[in-house]
Amino acid sequence: MNAPINNNLNAPLNTPLNAPSNETLNAPSDAPLQADFHAPSNPSALRDAPASASSESGAAGSRVLRIATYNIHGAIGCDGVYMPRRVADVIAELDADIVALQEVPLGGRDAPNVLPMLREATDMLAIAGPTLDTPERRYGNAVLTRLPVRGTRTLNLSFGKREARGALDVDIASTAGMLRIVATHLGLSARERRAQIASLIAAFDTPALPVILLGDINEWFVWGYPLRALVTHFKAAPAPRTFPAWWPVFSLDRIWMHPVERLVDVHAHRSALARVASDHLPLVARIRM
Repeated sequence: MNAPINNNLNAPLNTPLNAPSNETLNAPSDAPLQADFHAPSNPSALRDAPASASSESGAAGSRVLRIATYNIHGAIGCDGVYMPRRVADVIAELDADIVALQEVPLGGRDAPNVLPMLREATDMLAIAGPTLDTPERRYGNAVLTRLPVRGTRTLNLSFGKREARGALDVDIASTAGMLRIVATHLGLSARERRAQIASLIAAFDTPALPVILLGDINEWFVWGYPLRALVTHFKAAPAPRTFPAWWPVFSLDRIWMHPVERLVDVHAHRSALARVASDHLPLVARIRM
């Protein structure tokens, strides 16, 4: 880490990156939401990185980026085999500029850490956002990116005594401007998701720059409150089925963008390897910057 990073979730674009902040957002009384600095797993993520070779040129000189989300299921495939290399190969197939990951083993005394291997295999910058962080085990979200990282924050979305949840909030610089990525994995109960969505919307309601919310939303019902709230905020976006990977029935993984006009398309990645490497298929979007 070369310099302190701005923790302020609602900071304008011209806020210095070393501006001190420890903002606590409005949250339900049983689910405090805290924004904390979280360092990238490799310090070079805070420095410049080359723009993606996969980025496409769009109309009128715009740049099209590929953004993906992938619940890797702890690197355990549908066959019950723990195989991080297989996950890395699927990520390589995506050819994405930014990849949000969920259910990532991040180390600890009694647990593996797959992020360094994924970083090396993909040649991308890696930022860890653990939701469970104990000496024995670290586990949660992560972001891989080919683009320079300008700031990172973690949002605690844990609700009561339920499993720890959170979001990894990353400011990324593209050749066409700044982009805010909010990568998350929401809870299994409806009440829990309602609180988490309300907190998320309050946290990233910053019209100063484009925002992408992506991850495993865990909403099984099309007309459930979380989806209605997010569609109201972001507008509707394509929702291909991603779960279970071998025979997708549910659209648990989502990508939204504000402003929605920059979202070009969304599709599930259905390669033979992706259908076995995890219980979720990756979801890929193209966005115009």
